[in-house]
Amino acid sequence: MINQKKKDSFIKQAGILAMAGIICRIIGILYRSPLTGIIGDEGNGYYSVAYNIYTIILLVSSYSIPSAISKVIAQKLAMKEYRNAQRIFYCSIIYVVVVGGLASLFTYFGAGILVQSNSIGVLKVFAPTIFISGLLGVLRGYFQAHRTMVPTSISQIIEQIMNAVISILAAYLLMQTVADSDSTTIAIYGATGSAIGTGTGVLIAFIFMLLVYLVNRKIIHKRLETDTHSTVAPYSEIIMSLLLTVTPFILSTFIYNSTTSLNQTIYSKILINLKGMDEVSVTTQYGIFAGKSVVIANIPIAIASAISSAVIPSIAGSYIQGDLTDTNRKVDKATKTTMIIAIPAAVGLAALSIPIVRLLFPQKESMYQAAGLLCVLSITVIFYSLSTLSNAVLQGIGKVNMPVINAFVSLLIQTAFLVIILLTTNMNLYGLAVASIIYSLLMCIFNGISIRKSLGYKQNMRKCYFIPLLSSLIMGAVAGLIYMGLYTLIKSNAISLFVAIFFGAILYFILMIKLRGITKNEIEGLPKGELIIRVFKKLRIL
Repeated sequence: MINQKKKDSFIKQAGILAMAGIICRIIGILYRSPLTGIIGDEGNGYYSVAYNIYTIILLVSSYSIPSAISKVIAQKLAMKEYRNAQRIFYCSIIYVVVVGGLASLFTYFGAGILVQSNSIGVLKVFAPTIFISGLLGVLRGYFQAHRTMVPTSISQIIEQIMNAVISILAAYLLMQTVADSDSTTIAIYGATGSAIGTGTGVLIAFIFMLLVYLVNRKIIHKRLETDTHSTVAPYSEIIMSLLLTVTPFILSTFIYNSTTSLNQTIYSKILINLKGMDEVSVTTQYGIFAGKSVVIANIPIAIASAISSAVIPSIAGSYIQGDLTDTNRKVDKATKTTMIIAIPAAVGLAALSIPIVRLLFPQKESMYQAAGLLCVLSITVIFYSLSTLSNAVLQGIGKVNMPVINAFVSLLIQTAFLVIILLTTNMNLYGLAVASIIYSLLMCIFNGISIRKSLGYKQNMRKCYFIPLLSSLIMGAVAGLIYMGLYTLIKSNAISLFVAIFFGAILYFILMIKLRGITKNEIEGLPKGELIIRVFKKLRIL
């Protein structure tokens, strides 16, 4: 499964990973709806609180491992230093065993300090998942360094399927054991079952990746024999180099992603301690924001994450060989591809927010609130997609400290805005949405400046932003009208929504082609690009 000839471009590989990411997000959405119906908004809130802390600890211990490992190993593979690349892989395993083990123990025994009382048991269930996630991350990063995203993609889908099945089953069975208890106790047990599902998914994905490695072991060792480099780095040197590489990745990823947990903490503390709201009410409201609106908004961002994972080893290989022209070309291609998808996704979520939430989370008591929050959060799809990609570019060219500084400054500014909004207004959840917009926008600006200084790269504003935005706005207006007209006639939300999305997507690509915002070759680089081209040829668009 190792692509030695590298026949596929990194955009193609990103397309594979993006499709897996989208499938995983769709599975996640589909199972969250019945799960929320089982555990309720209160249980969803307890799960979200524990999950946010789990995510932070995971960020520090192992979340950045795939990106960091793929970068370091890709550099060695570009220089054909196969033995050193393999040694980096072994040292990475040692690293995650030590760090992941300590993080798991800290999470389990420190749960009472890290979260409020009703979420303690849920967080303890997450603890062993952190250790397994580290090992899974090393294996994923190893294959990504070889520029094949297939193993990672398949493992992600397997992980999400198992997560969905076990979460619903475990939540239901655990809640049945306390069916005669009060609603809060039942909600806690439901959230615990959901956490068990998350851990089971990670475990099964790890077993799959381990089997993939074992299957490819003979090929790996055969290639090691072809390494003619006389210099083999000692393990002590590799571990030190790994620490110097992984640490900035961790800091950048930690700060970049800690906004969710930080904002949730600030939100809860201010509303409970200063505005006198009770914990159950605050947690339930936060469950609507994090468990519904944010979950939906994160679906298209999966594409940016996939492109970022693919672009790091590719850019690292070009940059270490001194080929700045090829590096800039890859940055431009990745940026344009990301925006071609992220901008219409953001406009579509805003234009169809109510029918989307009605389809996925039909609970009437919170449907319109979740839709309103999704409409506001939709703009972050563009900003988070671009900032995620720009983070990867800076890391790929070795400027690993820049994303750390940019994320820290952005975090300070958005935190100040959030505190002011929560203290001086009654926006509450909408204050969280505004803070997300501020943070993601600042990251785009700061990272863009850093890339321009480092590579001299200048974006094509017309093709990257203006044409996709104009096409998306027209698409959004037409899709909204199609939905309203069809829903008035047939009263079916699902059919009306899917028809509106289908014709909206076709209209968007027609506009992009007619306005010369995208070429045939660029469509081929998109997920399912060849299928899109065949359809457009039959429709005489191409």
